[in-house]
Amino acid sequence: MTVGAHSPTTDWAGRPRVAVTGVGMKTPVGNDVESFWKGLLAARSAAAPIEAFDASPLGVRFACEVRDLEPEVYVEPKEARRLDRTALLGLAAGLDAIADAGEIGAEPARSAVVAGTGIGGLQTFVDQQQVYLEKGPERVSPFLVPMLMPNATAAHLSMRLGWTGPSLCVTTACAAGANSIGEGARLVRDGIADVVLAGGTEAPLTPVTMAAFWRMGALSTRNDEPERASRPFDVDRDGFVMGEGAGFVTLERWDHATARGARIYGEVVGYGANCDAHHITAPDPQGAGAVACMRLALKDANLDPDAIGHVNAHGTSTPMNDAIEAAAIREVFGSPGPPVTSIKGVTGHLVGGAGAVETIAALLAARCGEVPPTGNHDTTDPEVTIDVVAGGVREIGVAPAVTNSFGFGGHNATLVVAPAP
Repeated sequence: MTVGAHSPTTDWAGRPRVAVTGVGMKTPVGNDVESFWKGLLAARSAAAPIEAFDASPLGVRFACEVRDLEPEVYVEPKEARRLDRTALLGLAAGLDAIADAGEIGAEPARSAVVAGTGIGGLQTFVDQQQVYLEKGPERVSPFLVPMLMPNATAAHLSMRLGWTGPSLCVTTACAAGANSIGEGARLVRDGIADVVLAGGTEAPLTPVTMAAFWRMGALSTRNDEPERASRPFDVDRDGFVMGEGAGFVTLERWDHATARGARIYGEVVGYGANCDAHHITAPDPQGAGAVACMRLALKDANLDPDAIGHVNAHGTSTPMNDAIEAAAIREVFGSPGPPVTSIKGVTGHLVGGAGAVETIAALLAARCGEVPPTGNHDTTDPEVTIDVVAGGVREIGVAPAVTNSFGFGGHNATLVVAPAP
């Protein structure tokens, strides 16, 4: 029995336990579990000059791009042309998570998809706007709407799998991936689904998007050394690095997974979600929403703060976000509290895909008892009085982990994951 379990198949509150039986990711640091995890442990930054388009006119000319994506492995060329890159990344990561889970054998009507994204098919919209301006309205693609809509990823995954249960899209900005996994876990706990494919995806790398975030002052401007740009909790941080990517997990009712002899990575044991209700882009300066969200997740997991082995922070590398999150972590866990890492020093910020990819990272760390170092973290900001993992892998032993995601609009999501017993 795991921490807080009520029985071998139910949690402390008598709800079905939620097993994680499959993971899939398409990230700037790796497109499979092995390369992804090795990249995080080595803290190798994926930030580099943008290759997807000519970024020379922009104030920020680098990002974290997904390399070596092989669309033909997942879709026919004709279908690939009718998918925005956001949906293509999500479809690939989702199908990998299902393949990793093995023969699920679930009833289609009791199988669900929850796919998060912050923006949706942005690249398609930008491309088709240019077509309209240059060639006129008669040349605009009739596939624009289904490629643009944020729910496209969820729809395509449901259609590919033949699953007729709930197919949902969460669009809570940078919290979307974590919210999707949390809401997927709720579907299992509430008895609505036996299996849920949940995660997030984003492909925001367009000239307009980069210009907009740069004009907001949110991005690092280290064009001369992009690999050193994302520096979570470091005294010299100056903004985040935009990235693209997707992460999905296969969630199953615990008894369903064990009955088929599934390999179980761990389980989702707690979920908290709330809103700062403060500002459209800035977090509550007191971190009250983040504090409350973490406490909601711990309460949902029936765990005390000292039971947590490490925190996978939102940690974007912006001066404001990191300072407020650090204060919130200190408020919940005390000082110095558990070890804290942010993988955005390696992956950049994957927006709607970030929370899902980081949940996978937190689960892998909890499972193997190793916390990846925070990339590019040389000197902790004196105002950040938490235990930031830097300089090398931290051995902590097997223990539950907390992972945070916070989005524009004040959306907060915290998950508590635990390794399988």
